[in-house]
Amino acid sequence: MDRFARTKLLFEDGFEKLQSSKVLLLGVGGVGGFCLDSLYRTGVGSITVVDFDTFEITNQNRQLGSEAIGMVKVDRMKELYPNIQGYNLKITPQWVEEFDFDEFDLVIDAIDDMSAKVAIAKKCSHKLISSMGGAKKLDPTKIEVVDIWKTHTDGLAKKFRSELKQVGFKEKFDVVFSSELPNCKGLGSFVGVTGSFGLALSALAIKRLLAQ
Repeated sequence: MDRFARTKLLFEDGFEKLQSSKVLLLGVGGVGGFCLDSLYRTGVGSITVVDFDTFEITNQNRQLGSEAIGMVKVDRMKELYPNIQGYNLKITPQWVEEFDFDEFDLVIDAIDDMSAKVAIAKKCSHKLISSMGGAKKLDPTKIEVVDIWKTHTDGLAKKFRSELKQVGFKEKFDVVFSSELPNCKGLGSFVGVTGSFGLALSALAIKRLLAQ
């Protein structure tokens, strides 16, 4: 039996487009891990992930694969999702500047580092989807997809907009954000929201790939 049988029923001829698509996923933590899981199960043919972190016990409330405490996240993802490509390295502005994004149909930003997020937007906003802050939230129904300049409430999005303005960036690109007000002061997190961020990124990615 074909493991994609039910996916093909939904996407029909579009499934072949997904199979031939190349996606770059930056970050496989609480948001990126769920995005990867969805893209992989849906049949995206080529997925490359980049992350520099290892799993620790505090990841276990929200991150797929986090039972493997101490293991490099990219290596764990390659175990769970055979045939993906993975790079265990830190995403910095310098790395973004030097990396070749041309071969990818879509770039998904699921990282928290602001300087790197700005560099990514400057480098490839025309094929970018970016995640805003999933922490401190309890209600996944407050998640929305808008262009970066229409975000509100979200503290990470506010800082992102500010830093993009500082470097003279004026382009538009889609982001996933939540309009929910924070429910705590620290980086408390709930998998019902962070996971939903990842699934929303994946759904948006599939939509964009099918439209190309």
